[in-house]
Amino acid sequence: MREQLSEDLLGWYDQHARVMPWRVGPAARATGERPDPYGIWMSEVMLQQTTVAAVRDYWRKFMAKWPTVSDLAAAEDADVMAAWAGLGYYARARNLLKCARVVAADHGGVFPDTVEALLKLPGVGPYTAAAVASIAFDAPATVVDGNVERVIARLRLIETPLPKAKPEITEAAEAITPQDRPGDYAQAIMDLGATICTPRNPACGICPWSTPCLARAQGVQAELPKKLPKKTKPTRHGYIYLARRGDHWLVEQRPDKGLLGGMIGFPGSDWSDDPAPAAPFAADWREVGEVRHTFTHFHLVLRVHTVEQSSGGVEFQPVVRDDLPTVFRKALDLVSAYE
Repeated sequence: MREQLSEDLLGWYDQHARVMPWRVGPAARATGERPDPYGIWMSEVMLQQTTVAAVRDYWRKFMAKWPTVSDLAAAEDADVMAAWAGLGYYARARNLLKCARVVAADHGGVFPDTVEALLKLPGVGPYTAAAVASIAFDAPATVVDGNVERVIARLRLIETPLPKAKPEITEAAEAITPQDRPGDYAQAIMDLGATICTPRNPACGICPWSTPCLARAQGVQAELPKKLPKKTKPTRHGYIYLARRGDHWLVEQRPDKGLLGGMIGFPGSDWSDDPAPAAPFAADWREVGEVRHTFTHFHLVLRVHTVEQSSGGVEFQPVVRDDLPTVFRKALDLVSAYE
């Protein structure tokens, strides 16, 4: 059964594989070509909680600027964080640098080729380790992301709700991971979930696994995987201050640890239920509105203040909008529209 499942899925993948800038397609792999492990690792880190469409250009930018892991390891932290701006989940960027420096210093700039060794690298968890091992090195490692969870839950009619179902789904996924072409298989099952076995309205009529799918047989495929109810996200509030002198702005670097750690941003208050105003200096600040942004664990509402400061003892500097995290871009856009 496992062999038939993988054979059917790989046959579908050979015809319908998505084209990715970091991917070596099935035809090229059949000739012996293999992807750059560094590029695969980079893509997998970027793809965590981010769509393929959003990642493509970032991946190309990073690979052009830092074409090897040693190049990335030698980069300035601020340059990497600025290049990452807008991609979100900034802890990934900090772990990206830590991992690159360990690979460069301890592994001679060569990524390990086993799940066990990859798991010892900073910021590399079970999913990323399995993805790099299978896709880059053709190791028979089982990759389980959100797409795979959905496919397996439907295929095997696993009705335990997520996240409680993760061990059961992983065990079922491991049972059908083939020894032959594991790298193609890992990408094939993720492609299946992304393009055919989608969260809503799965295209069962053209799915290579439609016949053995237990959920489809019972007509409940659209109801799986089940999920426990999400907790309501709290809303935090804060003040943010955009002071300008010509085309220069007052900015600060956020602490390395914590949300948006190490990023450049505008000064402001803490983000809490009842924050206190915290203007960086005394001035005739004007409130121009508010911006809203949603992080993983909470919603944020910031009251935006601005002032044109022609003199004073604070240092202003040019700001590249695309180097700012999204929440600060929103504030900058609001002030720019107001003026």
